[in-house]
Amino acid sequence: MYLCSMISQKQYRMPAEWEPQSGVQLTWPHAQTDWAPMLDEITVTYQQMAQEIEKREPLLVVGPPSNDTWARDHGFITLVSDSQPDPLLLDFKFNGWGEKFPAELDNALNRRLFDGGTFAGQYVSHLDFVLEGGSIESDGKGTIFTTTCCLMAPHRNQPLSRDEIEARLKEYLCAERVVWIDHGWLAGDDTDGHIDTLVRIAPDDTLLYIYSDDPTDAHYPELQLMEEQLRSFRTLDGRPYRLLSLPLPRPIYDADGERLPATYANFLVVNGAVLVPTYAQPDLDAAAMKTIGEAFPGREIVGIDCRSIIRQHGSLHCCTMQFPQGVLTQPQ
Repeated sequence: MYLCSMISQKQYRMPAEWEPQSGVQLTWPHAQTDWAPMLDEITVTYQQMAQEIEKREPLLVVGPPSNDTWARDHGFITLVSDSQPDPLLLDFKFNGWGEKFPAELDNALNRRLFDGGTFAGQYVSHLDFVLEGGSIESDGKGTIFTTTCCLMAPHRNQPLSRDEIEARLKEYLCAERVVWIDHGWLAGDDTDGHIDTLVRIAPDDTLLYIYSDDPTDAHYPELQLMEEQLRSFRTLDGRPYRLLSLPLPRPIYDADGERLPATYANFLVVNGAVLVPTYAQPDLDAAAMKTIGEAFPGREIVGIDCRSIIRQHGSLHCCTMQFPQGVLTQPQ
């Protein structure tokens, strides 16, 4: 095991998503996944994502075998260094968001891809610790954001306490601190409250977060409390964060009447652009894209219709994993 305690914590860091990238991974839907009943429809959405990514950077497409397609949660989490030549490719355990779904094939993907020469860097196994990429956000400067409801959910890392989990995160991710968000949720969310559905980090100490101004919406009380907590947060140098709210999409339901976890926070930053999930709600789609554009000036803001993806309770960011410069090797 290669831990930050064995080197200097200052040597490595988890980069922010908006830093230059070497490529993005998509684990492609196939007939042995839960996408089978709507495979044609979801394939069209993945093709749209792939086309927008390929306009700007290399795309890694991972085909069968896999249990599912949520690259954000089974892909490598990468650390980079200004003083060390090799990035660290951290392979954490993915257990289907607390043993809700099979994940043994997904867990084998990173090692197979690394052994096949897809990635440059040092492989680091943390397969004794459950951590999903969608459950953490990094500002690239030593602060990791996460949610209490996810990391403390059943069947993740019990019997570890919150303090023990925080210590592991700081060590494994070479972080100076972990900031815990204690409120917020989305109906229909299988992840127990991944941060990438609720709060996202942007340049200049900006936090983008979902917000509801409708007291009749079931999310309203918790999102109000989440906003209040975000206002109390301070940067490492003691300044308040710049807060930009994203609207909560109007309710979208599946065939059984279950509300689906639509969120504009699940956007993907790529080189020169931000890909934003949309839900055929023109007024809210436009408002969310405008706000995300304010947070990422100079980048093209591209909408991707994600109504197909949320039928499996995820969205755009959940389907992807970006890799910093120098990580994804180029085909010969």
